[in-house]
Amino acid sequence: MDGNASAGGMEGQHRSPHQKAENKHEEKVQDPDRREDETKAEMGSKTWADLAGEMKMFLWNPEERTCLGRTAKSWGLILLFYFIFYTCLAGMFAFCMYVMLLTLSPYTPTYRDRVSPPGVMIRPYLNGFTIAFNVSQPSTWQPYVDSMHHFLAAYDDKVQEEKNIECVSGQYFIQGGNESEEKKACQFKRSLLQNCSGIEDPTFGYSKGQPCILLKMNRIIGYRPGAGVPVSVDCKVQKGNESDLRSVDFYPGNGTFDLMYYPYYGKITHVNYTSPLVAMHFTDVKKNYLIPIQCSLNGKGIINNVNSDRFLGRIIFTLSIGK
Repeated sequence: MDGNASAGGMEGQHRSPHQKAENKHEEKVQDPDRREDETKAEMGSKTWADLAGEMKMFLWNPEERTCLGRTAKSWGLILLFYFIFYTCLAGMFAFCMYVMLLTLSPYTPTYRDRVSPPGVMIRPYLNGFTIAFNVSQPSTWQPYVDSMHHFLAAYDDKVQEEKNIECVSGQYFIQGGNESEEKKACQFKRSLLQNCSGIEDPTFGYSKGQPCILLKMNRIIGYRPGAGVPVSVDCKVQKGNESDLRSVDFYPGNGTFDLMYYPYYGKITHVNYTSPLVAMHFTDVKKNYLIPIQCSLNGKGIINNVNSDRFLGRIIFTLSIGK
């Protein structure tokens, strides 16, 4: 027997690699469950089919009749809860807004103690604060002229006579009564601008190299500028040789904002209000140079020296007139 066992052992040891591969194939065929178990272990013990089945069962379980793990009753209760919850939140928000709006007036700001003195703006305003053109080339100054005519359309004498009234010059036009009543507005006719009205000279001086520029104060409800004295305007060269700006004429009068146009009562009640203007007629400016010009308001309570705000009580622009 020892001889046979020894012979069998020697035979097993000398089997060919082909025979060993056949034996392994037979093991796989005979034990498919073992291979599947190994695959599950490699994929975290679950196949893609198992995961898809579980997801399908989570979305809809026909046995327990649940969707996403909840029954119809459970979904109804939770949706009812959130509906009531968000309805209460919306109601609280609407109530708070309503109470807050009750404290505000649509006609006058509630708090005006921190309103700054007015800023100023110029017309024409096309491409920034540089007004540059050549007198001999109408195409360079015609856009400025068109902008001026468009802006002054609301100041036509006929329009002002139809919509507004004549007021007493030199004093504030105080209007009492209920704040919701429509307020009257004083006439500001474009003819007051004289040489810068565009009536006698439709080009506003641009065709002659003597351009007109309009300046207006920003509107502030209830503001009374100058504390009883009209606010005036002056212009100077901001940086450079002061002789570059030799002559400037101001209209109307000596370049002041008449008190009768103030206070302003807001766009809801002061429907036909047109802001007063001061026209600056630059009759003698050095040609072919970029000249930075600063025009400032002057009067009691006016602030015009804040470096961080170029529009507060003043405005800076560049004028370049070519031949």
